[in-house]
Amino acid sequence: MASPPVSPPADSQAHAQDGPRVIVAGATGFAGALAAHLLWRHPDFELVAVTGRSELGRRLSEVYPRYRVPLEIQPLEPARLQGIDAAVVAYPHAAAAPTVGELLDRGIRVVDLSADFRLRSLSTYERWYGEHPRPDLLERAVYGLSELHRERIATAAIVANPGCYPTASLLALAPLARAGVIADVVIDAKQGISGAGRVFDETTHLSMAGENILPYKVAAHRHTPEIEEQLALLRTDVRVQFQAHLVPLDEGEMASCYVTTTRPVAAAELEELYADAYAAEPFVEVLDGPPGVLEVRETNYCRVFAAADGHTGKVIAFGAIDNLWKGTSSQAVQNLNLMFALSETRGLL
Repeated sequence: MASPPVSPPADSQAHAQDGPRVIVAGATGFAGALAAHLLWRHPDFELVAVTGRSELGRRLSEVYPRYRVPLEIQPLEPARLQGIDAAVVAYPHAAAAPTVGELLDRGIRVVDLSADFRLRSLSTYERWYGEHPRPDLLERAVYGLSELHRERIATAAIVANPGCYPTASLLALAPLARAGVIADVVIDAKQGISGAGRVFDETTHLSMAGENILPYKVAAHRHTPEIEEQLALLRTDVRVQFQAHLVPLDEGEMASCYVTTTRPVAAAELEELYADAYAAEPFVEVLDGPPGVLEVRETNYCRVFAAADGHTGKVIAFGAIDNLWKGTSSQAVQNLNLMFALSETRGLL
């Protein structure tokens, strides 16, 4: 990447000039491009550069016209970065960790969108993903679900942005987990095709996604251990049965969680558990009925609802999010707000 970073054209929209200076590495993917869009229009952060491995020399606004970020896409050269306070790294797992390490060596705080730092256990990571490129950094990372780890995120050097499925699932289940009433849980999760990213494979090709519902990664989804590890931190040590489905939506995600409880849980107790858990949360809305994904599209909100099934004795809990926003990029900005002592909602309402 050139140094100093490219200056925006004179006709670009106004954006922050005196706040923390941020780059987005991997801005040519869906998640990185949206993160750049949110940071470009953010009232406090100054987005100074976007980098990528493709589309070099083109403005991001040419690759993603709807986002209108006029910065040129450049190669990432950490050694030439000067005066950068933070970075959003939007690389795949294993490719992210070495870059995160280089950025940290230069005093740059990182929100990482990959899976490289989401798991605290190295052995669990290696079981699901293979060899970790930078295991020495795991202890410096904080899991970036602000509703669970707000205080630690504020001082973290590395924030591991959660996966989109774990975000919806954990917010749906956290009140029950804290109460210690989950004996077993099956999570039936559905997501729009944007969750597959820009490169489609034989499972996610558009011709197969339209007018269809496709289960994928059956009995082998890598978000399973992430959900299990976070539930364990909330007093619930269970094996999670997780199944993902691709549905013919552009954006949106629903996690339907079927919970076998350790004891009977009445509707009144459910209402109290969820109201108490999320009363002060700016981006979690507790509903009186099931949510829909259109209600949260292009927002940082998660809408949750839980009901007691008198016939089976189970609890059904739902979490609805936009997989690209609260599931990925806007959550990254929420984390950056916390890391730089800004209002958590800044630039997201």
